[in-house]
Amino acid sequence: MTFIDFKKLLLDAELTIPKFTNLIKVSEKNIQAYKKKKEVPNAIAAIAACFAQMNKEGKDFRTLITDLELKQKEKKGSGFSAKKKDKDKDKDKEKKEKKKEKKD
Repeated sequence: MTFIDFKKLLLDAELTIPKFTNLIKVSEKNIQAYKKKKEVPNAIAAIAACFAQMNKEGKDFRTLITDLELKQKEKKGSGFSAKKKDKDKDKDKEKKEKKKEKKD
C-alpha cells in the first residue's frame, strides 16, 4: 500500500499519525520513515484498513486496542550507542598515546 493510501485510511479512521502510533505503540519516526519509501508494510496497512472499516461501522476500535495493554518497545541501543562512543574514544586515546611514545 502506498503511503498516501495509508494516510487516507487514517483519515477514514479519524486518526492522525501521532494518534495512530500512540495507539499501536510504535515509534512515530518508524511510520514517518515509510513516507520516504512511499510504501507501508502489509501489517501496518492491514491495521489502518481495519481501523478505517471499524470506524465506518461505528465500532470502537480505540478501546479494543487500548484494552490489549500493548507495550512500546524500548530502544536497546544501536551502532551509535553511548557505550560504543566511549569505546571508540578510549581506542583513539590509546592510539594517540602510542604515537606519543614512539616519538619520544
